[in-house]
Amino acid sequence: MTAPGRRSSTFSRLLRHGFTDPSAAERLLESRELTAVRNDPVLLEALGATADPDLALHGLVRLLEAQPDRELLDTVIAAKPLRDRLLGVLGASSALAEHLARHAGDWQALVTYEPRDLHPGVEEFERGLAEATDPVALRVAYRRCLLSIAARDVCGTTDVAQTAAELADLATATLRAALAIARAAAPDDAALCRLAVIAMGKCGGHELNYVSDVDVIFVAEAVEGADEGKALRSATKLASHMMRICSETTVEGSIWPVDANLRPEGRNGPLVRTLSSHLAYYQRWAKTWEFQALLKARPVAGDIELGEEYVAALEPLVWKAAERENFVTDVQKMRRRVVENIPVAEIERELKLGPGGLRDVEFAVQLLQLVHGRADASLRSGTTLDALQALAAGGYVGRDDAVQLDDAYRFLRSMEHRIQLYRLRRTHLVPEDEADQRRIGRSLGLRTDPVAELNREWKRHTSVVRRLHEKLFYRPLLDAVAQLAPGEARLSPEAARERLVALGYADPAAALRHLEALASGVTRKAAIQRTLLPVLLGWFADSADPDAGLLNFRKVSDALGKTPWYLRLLRDEGAAAENLARVLSAGRLAPDLLMRAPEAVALLGDSDGGLEPRDRAALEQEILAAVRRADGAEQAVTAARGVRRRELFRTAAADIVGSYGTETQPAEADQGALVDRVGGAVSDLNAATLAGTLRAVVRDTWGDTLPTRFAVIGMGRFGGHELGYGSDADVLFVHEPRNGVPEQSASEAANKVVSEMRRLLQIPSADPPLLIDADLRPEGKSGPLVRTLKSYEAYYRRWSLVWEAQALLRAEVVAGDEDLGLRFIELIDPLRYPAEGLGDDAVREIRRLKARMESERLPRGADPKLHTKLGPGGLSDVEWVVQLMQLRHGWAEPGLRTTRTREALAAACAAGLIAGEDSAILDEAWVLATRVRNAVMLVRGRAGDTFPTDPRELAAVGRYLGYGPGHVGDMLDDYRRTARRARAVVETLFYGA
Repeated sequence: MTAPGRRSSTFSRLLRHGFTDPSAAERLLESRELTAVRNDPVLLEALGATADPDLALHGLVRLLEAQPDRELLDTVIAAKPLRDRLLGVLGASSALAEHLARHAGDWQALVTYEPRDLHPGVEEFERGLAEATDPVALRVAYRRCLLSIAARDVCGTTDVAQTAAELADLATATLRAALAIARAAAPDDAALCRLAVIAMGKCGGHELNYVSDVDVIFVAEAVEGADEGKALRSATKLASHMMRICSETTVEGSIWPVDANLRPEGRNGPLVRTLSSHLAYYQRWAKTWEFQALLKARPVAGDIELGEEYVAALEPLVWKAAERENFVTDVQKMRRRVVENIPVAEIERELKLGPGGLRDVEFAVQLLQLVHGRADASLRSGTTLDALQALAAGGYVGRDDAVQLDDAYRFLRSMEHRIQLYRLRRTHLVPEDEADQRRIGRSLGLRTDPVAELNREWKRHTSVVRRLHEKLFYRPLLDAVAQLAPGEARLSPEAARERLVALGYADPAAALRHLEALASGVTRKAAIQRTLLPVLLGWFADSADPDAGLLNFRKVSDALGKTPWYLRLLRDEGAAAENLARVLSAGRLAPDLLMRAPEAVALLGDSDGGLEPRDRAALEQEILAAVRRADGAEQAVTAARGVRRRELFRTAAADIVGSYGTETQPAEADQGALVDRVGGAVSDLNAATLAGTLRAVVRDTWGDTLPTRFAVIGMGRFGGHELGYGSDADVLFVHEPRNGVPEQSASEAANKVVSEMRRLLQIPSADPPLLIDADLRPEGKSGPLVRTLKSYEAYYRRWSLVWEAQALLRAEVVAGDEDLGLRFIELIDPLRYPAEGLGDDAVREIRRLKARMESERLPRGADPKLHTKLGPGGLSDVEWVVQLMQLRHGWAEPGLRTTRTREALAAACAAGLIAGEDSAILDEAWVLATRVRNAVMLVRGRAGDTFPTDPRELAAVGRYLGYGPGHVGDMLDDYRRTARRARAVVETLFYGA
């Protein structure tokens, strides 16, 4: 008897053997069924070897309770093969333990251990199901066969690939048995048709899970002399009944769902078609993913001859899929992981669809099969691991990469099997419960610290898959051009070109030349670039213009490749390489800015502020310091323009990275924030550049003091902090003679300053010019470029027109004498915010001007519905609505006294001048139109107010706006819809319709 407070020796032994609840285990061992063997060390050793000793013991007791005699217990103790198999299953699967408890004699299925039982095929499973003549009996027989598969699996007799193949063979036998039951129930229907069942997906690929939908396609023909319509109806009845036999829940549960949604037209199409109907569909309507699915097509039940005819007829189409017009676009779509529908909390636990999951491996292998299988029949296997091995043997995949990927795939599939086996439920989620993880870890042979080891191995393998997923496509391309490993199988030039075309490269010959220049040789630069290029090439392929990305990378590399910091930056800075790839392949503007001073690539790293925009004070301080150091105005302004170029690149790069997103940071969801960031950054940059240029011009001619006070007033988008990449700087110039300086002398000095500033900012150079536009000044182009403050006052008092008051709504001091600038602002405030608001005549005049502008200023041939500035619902529409509200109500509402459109719109909404819904519609339209204009400039390198006509440029604009490959039409439709809704609001608020 054990003393109180002391543990029994049995309790301690149970702990040593891996039991987590020794007290409960002691009670079970004391049960009547185990009386004779409770202290048998053989039994405890065997239980301790299972994945979950507690679960195994509980299942064993339940099974013994259901036995009529001691035969099972005696056999378990005496026969090690049965003991290992039975307890192994009981310790891994509560569902199969439940089955054994209900069907007390089914343990006999685990007794035989002949060589022919080690690797059964379809014939053996058909014999095991032969006596099942109804759905319930079929389920019982299916589970009995499943017992033997699970036993071989958990005991290590079969590996994961063999287990998956056995599961597929059992599914084949089950489909045949189900079809036989359906045919027996409807002999008249069976007599009218030939029906073939084509396995797809994992069943077709001979790599099924324990619990998985079994994907099928049905093909049928009428027997000789029968009416085709009646034969198809009969075949449909048989197919539907067969599906129900497998899928429906009975007292013995279900087997698995039979899913026919991979058929032509999916669930909207007929369940059964003739061979000619299938062929017609695939020839005319099928999408690339449907040919990808056909890689695994395999006839398994019914009329096998007809099934083989089906596969033979469609096979040529499968291997021509890579030649299809939309193959590249479809491939890019398929390559985007389908994770949007996975709850955020589950994405890290997803074995199948999560990053580095099973789908990444399967997709990569299938894509390479589609690209190269048309020329190499050895690649045409439906089984993932066999296809991977063939790809490695042919040089289409690096051998080391294939070995690592094979290992990772086997581990992840083994995890998936063990997770599903426990309750025989379809799931791909790694459980969060520690006890579940412990059972899975032990079942995989991780015994020291099962939970920690499981998570460590799981993360290691997913990391391998994530790393190799891109490398798999591109590493062989580098091996083909660099030729550093003599004797290794490698891609032929034709195969390399095929792969590049499939991945979106329009000029594969040029791409191969660039790769050869970048990756060949034994220098440190070439070695680092060989490491980087597989990942960079994948990011390039994710853009609308991979060719440009690769060419631009070669240019940057040629310019900087010998500087140690550049290669170190790309190798060591986590974000730098991906940011560079995004920037180089997103269009012309950012690469052009970078090529003029490649050292700006340093901005793409993680540290030193990276891509964060700098404020106006910091920019002005840097530019003024550069001006002070320069010899002469030209050199000073050259330095200022150099800073502007670098900061334009910083802004463009941040915009691109924010719009595209990265692997670790999703794209910016707030489109308005992206627009405000660009508008503010470019406006601050141009203001700082003008301040530096003004200082340089004054110093060069007059020293420290100009004979007249001088200020630059930003107008239009400049004053509104809404400049785009290609915007001119709209300004007014105001001056005021210093004490004792004649007005004529002051005026001459001010005009000379303006003339010299404009000249210096437009001198042809490597830096983009800053064009100054003063056409919004009094009297327009006919008036003087510069006026004194008194002259402005006199003009506005006597001659000012309503359009000038409207233009002054955006006026803000941007450079020069701040006091003078603020006095100018005080002067114009009564004009732009008139007391008691605008009169009716002025409102009518504004509406008349707007109507005339709409009819006269739109460029000839432009599609009004897609013109972002002057089209219906475009920038002009929104801005005139907002500005009319400012002119009418700014005197009473302080929030409206702002130069910024979005800020004023929000203030109008807060003041109740516009409904919240209408405000949101106008804001969305304005933001979208601004984003399109920014995108056009980034993509084309020159400004434009409408969408490009070139397909590749249009696709690049779409990628910037968040539209994936093949969704350009959606982008244009969304723009039209957004603009149309905005125009309806404009009609009501502006025209009073």
